Amino acid sequence: MSDSTRPPLVRVEPLGQSFEAPDSLTILEAASFANLRLPRSCRNGTCRTCLCKMTSGRVRYTIEWPGLSREEKAEGYILPCVAIAETDVVIEAPDAVEI
Repeated sequence: MSDSTRPPLVRVEPLGQSFEAPDSLTILEAASFANLRLPRSCRNGTCRTCLCKMTSGRVRYTIEWPGLSREEKAEGYILPCVAIAETDVVIEAPDAVEI
């Protein structure tokens, strides 16, 4: 986070929309408050419907081991339903839409 007075920003590509993601919300929840719909289903880190690639930034998870392999984590994949932005983040979510 470049400005300590604001929550991290999440930019969704290729949509080009950004929203604030306070640490009290997952990225998926924050997107909903910003009128963006990311793919979703279980909302607990198991179904992988929301799987997307993080191209920059850092997240932490609300659960101990989300449904990602070590390789997927190393390649930058995240599960927004259980991920909380620790810094400004850019994700690739081609199926995201404004609502």
